Parts: sequence; C-alpha cells; structure tokens
Amino acid sequence: MQIPEFGTLLMARNSESHFGVGPVTTQGSSVSKTTVTTGTTSTSNAKTDGKISFQDYLLQAMNSVNDQQMEVSALQEKLITSPDEVDIHDVTIAMSKARMSLNLAQTVIDRLVSGWNEITTTR
Repeated sequence: MQIPEFGTLLMARNSESHFGVGPVTTQGSSVSKTTVTTGTTSTSNAKTDGKISFQDYLLQAMNSVNDQQMEVSALQEKLITSPDEVDIHDVTIAMSKARMSLNLAQTVIDRLVSGWNEITTTR
C-alpha cells in the first residue's frame, strides 16, 4: 500500500518558532534554524551539523515501513505470476519483517499519542 500524499503531510503549527525557519532568540542568544523540505518520495534536511530533526526521523521511519510493505506486495505479485522465480521462504521472511516493523511503528505512534495526551492534560 503506497500513500502518495505522505510526503506532503504537514502538522498544524501555531507558533512561528515551530516553522523551523529564521532565527529564534532565547534569552539574548540567537539560534539559527534551517529549512526542511519534504518531497513526495523522500525527506531532506540541510543542516550543517549532520543531525536530523525529529520530524525527518519519523518521516524516514514511516518511509521505511512503507517500503517494506511495498516490497512484500511486489514479492506476492511475483509469486502469483511466476512462482518459479521466487522462493516462498523469501516471501515469508519479508512478510514477517514488514509485520514487525508495522507493529513497532504502531506501538511508537500509540506511545507518542499517549505521551502527548498526558502532557496536554497535566496541570
């Protein structure tokens, strides 16, 4: 299953400091942030220190999960159309890897949502 609009996913931002562009001042010091460009197939970040943002990390992880799901679909199609070219063990292993990565992604998303709910309800 491919999600074509995944690369254009934007989060609702309510503060200009969340945009990731322009300088941000904190108590007299200025910290410069770089722009983050997201494409339809991959994400890129032009930071000079080599670190990626949390958003880019999550997008890369989701792209990896999506790639594994697409690989399984391709192997299943190939197994149906030409069974002599594909080993059934490869299909089974790819399906297990894709299922584990999807379960891990679901667990991470559930934890993020529950953590966000705890943060927003804390008084």
